Amino acid sequence: MQARTGPESADEALSKIVDGFRKFRQDVFPAQEELFKSLATAQNPRAMFITCADSRIVPELITQSAPGDLFVTRNVGNVVPPYGQMNGGVSTAIEYAVLALGVQHIIVCGHSDCGAMKAVLDPKSLETMPTVKAWLRHSEVALKVVEENCGCGGHETLGILTEENVVAQLNHLCTHPSVAARVANGQLFIHGWVYDIESSAIRAYDAARGEFLPLDGDITPMATPRARYQAK
Repeated sequence: MQARTGPESADEALSKIVDGFRKFRQDVFPAQEELFKSLATAQNPRAMFITCADSRIVPELITQSAPGDLFVTRNVGNVVPPYGQMNGGVSTAIEYAVLALGVQHIIVCGHSDCGAMKAVLDPKSLETMPTVKAWLRHSEVALKVVEENCGCGGHETLGILTEENVVAQLNHLCTHPSVAARVANGQLFIHGWVYDIESSAIRAYDAARGEFLPLDGDITPMATPRARYQAK
């Protein structure tokens, strides 16, 4: 797969997408036909993956997951609205993943060079995008944390805001009753990641230490609070 080197016309862009489908249908699908047959009537994903809509982030590629492994939800800024504020696609997907599919892990994944986080730092850039501006109010808590505690500037601010936004969305995630109940009894585990596009590194939030650590380090960082009950 080659990266694009310059702008494409609308016809060229569509042609490459259609050509990609043809290649999938002719070459890729036949090699994995049994897998797709097994997925035709049911799914049993290992985890729910909530990430940004950014075209550079491909959850299945990053985690080397196969079709059926991840229940993916994408939106601008990898936002999780608090329960009750917005009964939209993200909230619906969370409830379905937990209660209908029984996922045991939910990963909230931010990323480097995030346009949404840049917009949070520069709200004037959103004056012509009112729906994006309204959506990113769910990240204002992260901005406030950074403004009052960071003491940083420049590019460093963007990286810290990206991490704090992941922590904020994990907190929002735990306001969802289906999530809170299963986290409390140890049936569900939540994770906060930040993926670096240039290096492929992932830093994950560790709640006990209150910091982000390398995902592939000596310990596996855990964002999940300790269970308080035993599952029935």
